Amino acid sequence: MNDKNNVFIFDTTMRDGEQSPGASMSLEEKIQIARIFDELGIDIIEAGFPIASPGDFEAVTAISKILKNAIPCGLSRASKKDIDACHQALKAAPRFRIHTFISTSPLHMKHKLNKTPEQVLDAIKESVTYARNLTDDVEWSCEDGTRTDMDYMCKSVELAISCGAKTINIPDTVGYTIPSEFTKIITTLKNKVPNIDKAILSVHCHNDLGLAVANSLAGVSAGVRQVECTINGIGERAGNAALEEIVMAIRTRNDLMPYTTGIKTELLSKASKIVSNATFPVQFNKAIVGKNAFAHEAGIHQDGMLKNRETYEIMTPESVGVKKTSLVMGKHSGRHAFKEKLNDLGYTDVTDDVIQSAFGKFKILADKKKHVYDDDIAALTDESMVLDKYVINLKSLKVFAGTGEPQKAEMTLDVYGEIKSTSETGDGPVDAIFKCIKVLYPHDVKLLLYQVHAVTEGTDAQATVSVRIEENGKTTVGQSADTDTLVASANAYLSALNKMIIKRKKTAPIEHETDKMKGI
Repeated sequence: MNDKNNVFIFDTTMRDGEQSPGASMSLEEKIQIARIFDELGIDIIEAGFPIASPGDFEAVTAISKILKNAIPCGLSRASKKDIDACHQALKAAPRFRIHTFISTSPLHMKHKLNKTPEQVLDAIKESVTYARNLTDDVEWSCEDGTRTDMDYMCKSVELAISCGAKTINIPDTVGYTIPSEFTKIITTLKNKVPNIDKAILSVHCHNDLGLAVANSLAGVSAGVRQVECTINGIGERAGNAALEEIVMAIRTRNDLMPYTTGIKTELLSKASKIVSNATFPVQFNKAIVGKNAFAHEAGIHQDGMLKNRETYEIMTPESVGVKKTSLVMGKHSGRHAFKEKLNDLGYTDVTDDVIQSAFGKFKILADKKKHVYDDDIAALTDESMVLDKYVINLKSLKVFAGTGEPQKAEMTLDVYGEIKSTSETGDGPVDAIFKCIKVLYPHDVKLLLYQVHAVTEGTDAQATVSVRIEENGKTTVGQSADTDTLVASANAYLSALNKMIIKRKKTAPIEHETDKMKGI
């Protein structure tokens, strides 16, 4: 192996990934994600689109200051105002990248930009040159590249390189291409652009046809040496190429793809979980990081695994940070064993208060069901880790449901230290529960998502409820797990509401919420 075989990993989870509906992340969540990404070994972290909002600008600035290894990057359109915003947000970092782009397909140039091909070339020259005067690390992208005329793409790429771009990114913006076609695009660029050797070729593929990873790997095989991707494959519409799939495909099939990355694959599952907690759950059968990625239920498979693991596993769970054991903890387990289990699951820095809270819930759960799985314990611990920050907490809940009478909920909440109770009817038990919360803590938010799924299998499984709410353009996601779906529903809503209150406090005095409860 030599440097020519190294593939740089460019992560855009906090920029393109956040553009996925419901994936908006707080500053605290982005900083937490940035830290694990830096530890993971990601080469370039696209932290946001600084001109898009004050929040994006703040996040890019904060992340650029904490990264120890990765290069921070900001996105900009082909305008000096955008590029200046990138520079201002990133300039505190010892090294940084400005990523500027413009559409080059006939469809985009005509209907989106209302520019002629000649005007777009002028914009490329002006924007790349301007960015190059602010940093020696400039990346240029031709948006909707896979629907761009090939001769025009060659001309625009040559121009961008001559103006100082060191990385040229070819995006499959709408997930339109297929591997053989994408290979041809990259090969043509390498053969027809005279100064192509002065830049690193990059790919950025979307998953509208389910081919984002395949197209990215086809690009790598054709000579691309940077891949733009996201953890869990999140992103607009059907998402982006999944970082964990690309990295593990290269590692697992190194015989056919003799390339290297700097990713510490043992941290992939941890990174996936942190991103999932900030956005939305990962599907069970998601490759590499899904709950069932290393699960075997069929008898034939189990028999094969017992005889030789390689009969049905092409990579080890440990290689991506997953533990094999799933049926370990039970109602007779003690606190010390519980703490050791948390260490095995990656919870190495939790406080004693969190351990005690999660252990108490674990004991209650262990009395309700025969088997407590690793995912059960993780769900309980995740919930306990955030409860100490919450100002509204559920004390008790009774629900009356069935036929013949209106569904009714009786609820008691601790609201800023004050115990409050109410009883409300609704169109179903969940509606009644949410009405109780609104009575005990008056607020006006829009419910965007209410979703229920089981953490583990069986009729005694914990239900994990996800709730997403919106207020004045801000969204928060709350999750909670319980064997009682209605209790999980109440706590998920309260989790989202508490996060919204935390967001409010960034722009309002702390007294604002307490005074509001006093009727001021």
